[in-house]
Amino acid sequence: MSDDRGGLVNAIAVEFQGESWQRCQTHFTKNILDACPKALKPELHSRLRLMFEAPDMDTAREFLGGIIADFADRAPKAIGRLEEGFDDAMAVMVLPQCLRKRLRTTNCVERLNEEIRRRERVIRIFPNDDSAVRLLGAVLIERDEDWFTGRRYLNMAEYW
Repeated sequence: MSDDRGGLVNAIAVEFQGESWQRCQTHFTKNILDACPKALKPELHSRLRLMFEAPDMDTAREFLGGIIADFADRAPKAIGRLEEGFDDAMAVMVLPQCLRKRLRTTNCVERLNEEIRRRERVIRIFPNDDSAVRLLGAVLIERDEDWFTGRRYLNMAEYW
């Protein structure tokens, strides 16, 4: 799961062969709306949300068809972006419903990075590489303990 960065997507394809890649739906929506005329943004945004929250892929494709039919003439550049990235943004549909909401965006990754940055700002200058690795390891261990002993971020029982 990531934004559509060419180098990152290529690295994922090389290093994790056979695995699917989920394009962040939040960033994808922003990319589409950036190419949309301002007057149409609210309507298109609400239609995109309905499409992303569809219960299955067939319903999502029906929403896609409706969006294309309604906006192709008025926002061709935005619809081109939507058609180009639809399959990547909907890769999460193969997962059980209970996991989709958490794995359709990069929120968990961005939150983890923000927590690391928050701790790093306190230290400011690391005396060596090992001290930076120790801080990163401590943050990751703390997050792992929170996810397994506190409120679970992902409940994998249905998936397994």
